[in-house]
Amino acid sequence: MSIETQAAPIRAAILLPWEHGSRRDRLREAEARLAEAIGLAASIGLVIAYQDTLQIRALRPSTLFGEGQVARIGAAIAEAEVTVAVVDSALSPVQQRNLERAWNCKVIDRTGLILDIFGERARTAEGVLQVELAHLAYQRSRLVRSWTHLERQRGGFGFLGGPGETQIEADRRLITDRISRLKRELEDVRRTRALHRTARSKVPYPVVALVGYTNAGKSTLFNALTGAAVQAEDQLFATLDPTMRLIVLPSGRHAILSDTVGFISDLPTELVAAFRATLEEVAAADILLHVRDAAHPDSSAQRADVVSVLDGMAESGMIDAGWTSRSFEVLNKIDLLAPELRDLPDTSAIAVSALSGENLQALRGAIDARLAGAMHLIHYALPVADGATLAWLYRHGEVLAREDFEAEIKVAVRLRPEDRARFERDFSLSGEAGVT
Repeated sequence: MSIETQAAPIRAAILLPWEHGSRRDRLREAEARLAEAIGLAASIGLVIAYQDTLQIRALRPSTLFGEGQVARIGAAIAEAEVTVAVVDSALSPVQQRNLERAWNCKVIDRTGLILDIFGERARTAEGVLQVELAHLAYQRSRLVRSWTHLERQRGGFGFLGGPGETQIEADRRLITDRISRLKRELEDVRRTRALHRTARSKVPYPVVALVGYTNAGKSTLFNALTGAAVQAEDQLFATLDPTMRLIVLPSGRHAILSDTVGFISDLPTELVAAFRATLEEVAAADILLHVRDAAHPDSSAQRADVVSVLDGMAESGMIDAGWTSRSFEVLNKIDLLAPELRDLPDTSAIAVSALSGENLQALRGAIDARLAGAMHLIHYALPVADGATLAWLYRHGEVLAREDFEAEIKVAVRLRPEDRARFERDFSLSGEAGVT
């Protein structure tokens, strides 16, 4: 008879440094930010034994917090038997080292926590590569401190494990070599993804990408629109790897819906860069649906965070600068709002409930109308005997009108610009543009 032992849960302290009067203070209330940090920690199984918001008058280069705050938190951490302290801010290597010494426990910052979550959630080979690259890029700047925090006993690229098998050797050359190899492997992934996009371009299906803050309900909406069974949980970063499914719109037009990784405030730059291959799907999308949690008290600040990340991607050339022209907002989770709160002032946004299905048909119609608005209405005259050409138009476009004559068939059809060019090139036909 064998006795199975289970590792004791990791007890954590969540500490939120709060600068009075900061820009972030105006955008996001401290309570909401602390609740988000607690949710992030709890999503990877940490037991929250202590939590606190600390007002910061002046940032200290050595410890971030003041001496009195460091001492008070140290006593609370010891009393609560905390083994890891999560500081919901960016810590320098020196600050991280000094706080670990003062509190006698592991200390990680917001970036380290998010990287740990991503390390546990990545499932595909591409996701694992991207997370490891982000992890190494983050750690390469921290070689001035002890490398004991890179030792772990559990999976992922975590910061939370105890002594065990060493993940990375404390040598900058080895890390640099590993980063170079990961970048080459990810470049292969990008080429493969580009080939897939090229193959999809031969099939006349536009791409609609879901973007938004983590836990806004993107995966639930994806499932509701496509009938798929993508993992959808009330959990931050429940889905990391992109998923694509075919949807049929009210006009009968087909489109590809893509579910992407959620964004978050202060998203580490290492992750934005590492997930470039995934985010390229956003860049290639015909429509971006910005999914928001309408019931979240911090919805406006979350919207600003997502827009900030997308604007940053545009500045770096990852997406086009005019991404806003091909996006619109979807206010999800209206089933959680009281009836009198469902009259939303922003008439350009579409309010839905992915869970109950409310207004999903209106959303499909809005997607359909947006795609139709980007199409060309063309009139063609086809020989009666040329059934293959007519069939191509039915497969690749939206035939709005058809008149059959003795020698020819006249059709009015909507085509995407690239499909029109391909049709007129391959079939040696030209059409007369109409008005949509």
